[in-house]
Amino acid sequence: MSRKFTYGDAGVDRDLRRESKQALRILGETYRFSHYGEVVQLPYGSIFPFRENRYLDLVVEGVGTKVLVAQLAEKYDTIGIDGVAMAVNDVIRSGARTLAVVDNIHAQVSDPTLVREWMKGIVKGATEAECIVSGGEIGDVAELIRGLAEGKGFDMIVAAIGEVSKENIISGRNIKPGDVIMGLRSSGIHSNGVSLARRILFRKWGGRYDAHDIPEELNREIVYEVLEPTEIYVKSLLKIEEQLKVKAAVHITGDAYLKFDRLAEFSKAVGFEFNNFKPQPVFELIQKTASELGGTITDEEMFKTFNMGWGFAIIADKTDRDETVDILEKTGTHAEEIGHVTDSEGIKILYKDKRIVLK
Repeated sequence: MSRKFTYGDAGVDRDLRRESKQALRILGETYRFSHYGEVVQLPYGSIFPFRENRYLDLVVEGVGTKVLVAQLAEKYDTIGIDGVAMAVNDVIRSGARTLAVVDNIHAQVSDPTLVREWMKGIVKGATEAECIVSGGEIGDVAELIRGLAEGKGFDMIVAAIGEVSKENIISGRNIKPGDVIMGLRSSGIHSNGVSLARRILFRKWGGRYDAHDIPEELNREIVYEVLEPTEIYVKSLLKIEEQLKVKAAVHITGDAYLKFDRLAEFSKAVGFEFNNFKPQPVFELIQKTASELGGTITDEEMFKTFNMGWGFAIIADKTDRDETVDILEKTGTHAEEIGHVTDSEGIKILYKDKRIVLK
């Protein structure tokens, strides 16, 4: 009987993480200190008022173990794009326009050459998101950080802040059965599920390939495929908001399509069905390689872990479907209808003539 490879095997325990997130509820005790009015709860966080009918959305994100892939490739000028992308793509879920980002990098050694490369990516990401980098911090913490090579270890965190008017808040509350789910194309793995991908793909972590191998499924070295920067959706979503009503926005990151569970809880008594996937070759390579290693990664596990080709999703009225695609295509973002809201609970996925129910 073949072994099932899971995200948990790679060190990410979903159940434990879900339980840990319950502890974050205590943060609500601080909401009474909001000086300009009530904090507004949204599906994936909260926004707070700072003047009449204006709200700020503040998030902090990291790039996880993708920093190890950067070290394996000895290429450091794109990982900052991922850091910015993870934060600004979260901010736009509320309808906010990103104003600024800041970085916090813990390094084994703050080598000036490495710092310059990290900053290239951060500047490129901020330019794409059309926001400023208002500050940052680099700490030398050699006792905490160890890299693949001496002096190369680091961890990257980026915070972003955005502003949204009351009338433009994307609340997620008014979705209904029949609404369409529009998927915005990802650039590949992005910055989630990398721990599992590393475990399967790279010999360095027990997988099959050397970093610079080119599997027949790919047209470049595998380390660069996994290192491909996360797509930034800021301009695309803002353009949509100028012309149409977005009911909900989902950044398909950690826990992948399980992300829609939270939206279902928030909007009450709705479910989601997905039926359109065109995953990039790297995702199929991960499953195939797991099999060659004597194990399996189930389709269900793939949809719980990876974006499977769609890095962001918006939910809109079905009458806006065609116009949504047209607007997004004009921004250079490929988009397609990938599913719809249902009146039955649960997250259902139709893939390769199979029906998968995520739990």
